[in-house]
Amino acid sequence: MSSLSEHSGAPDGVSGGQVVDALADAGRARRRATRWLLGMAGLAAIVLAWWIGVALASRHSALAAQFGPLAAWRTFPELVSEDRLFTHIGASLRRIGVGLAWAMLFGVPLGFLIGRFKTLETALSPALQLLRMISPLAWMPIAVMSLGVGDPPVYFLLTFAAVWPIVISTAAGVQQIDARWVQLGESLAATRAEMLWHIYVPGIAAHVLTGVRLAIGILWIVLVPAEMLGVNSGLGFLILDCRDRLAYAELMAVVLVIGALGFLLDTAARVVYQRFGTVRERE
Repeated sequence: MSSLSEHSGAPDGVSGGQVVDALADAGRARRRATRWLLGMAGLAAIVLAWWIGVALASRHSALAAQFGPLAAWRTFPELVSEDRLFTHIGASLRRIGVGLAWAMLFGVPLGFLIGRFKTLETALSPALQLLRMISPLAWMPIAVMSLGVGDPPVYFLLTFAAVWPIVISTAAGVQQIDARWVQLGESLAATRAEMLWHIYVPGIAAHVLTGVRLAIGILWIVLVPAEMLGVNSGLGFLILDCRDRLAYAELMAVVLVIGALGFLLDTAARVVYQRFGTVRERE
């Protein structure tokens, strides 16, 4: 009987499985390249539409030219050379990290309890749904009056914005854990700590990471208006500063930075989920 490598035309010493793996890898590489090219084409189309729109508007107003992509690009060297941009980026990322940490500190335990105890879910669900539907920005005056100006009200608004997707995702993860695993742990006389670490944590890890990724997107949206609450650093503050100085080209450059950083944060969260969340799901 002839071997698979002979039928497939594979070189001597190369198995049919290796050929299949190589073809699969090539197919995945082509798909990744296609997705990348389509993504770049979409970005190019948006930039082109932006440039055409500004060019048409600048015929009637010379001020409109400052909002174009070329004007924004020319301001980047100045922003970078003065170290202003990286200082404000660092301040914004620090606030994102603190807000996300507080949201996880409150959201994961609360979501676990809601998912674990049906009575608690029934009692808290209406109140949580009501609070979740209130825009975090609606709390801005109360946050300033209660916490003053500076970082504390910003941390409060970011935490309030990010906690809900984490609570909901964690509760959903607890409720979807296979009851047979819980029964197995109880039948083996596992302690509460062992049940938590070996059954619940692996069971909800993917859901928690999903909630974190959603929370990061919400945090990045709320961050810019939150940084207009009397702070003297951050990308939101830089937007106001550019507006007050009538530096509209710099303003558009900062807008581009905000979009790029948000994209990178979401990409990082997606990579972490694919690295750890999918592994936990398979386990």
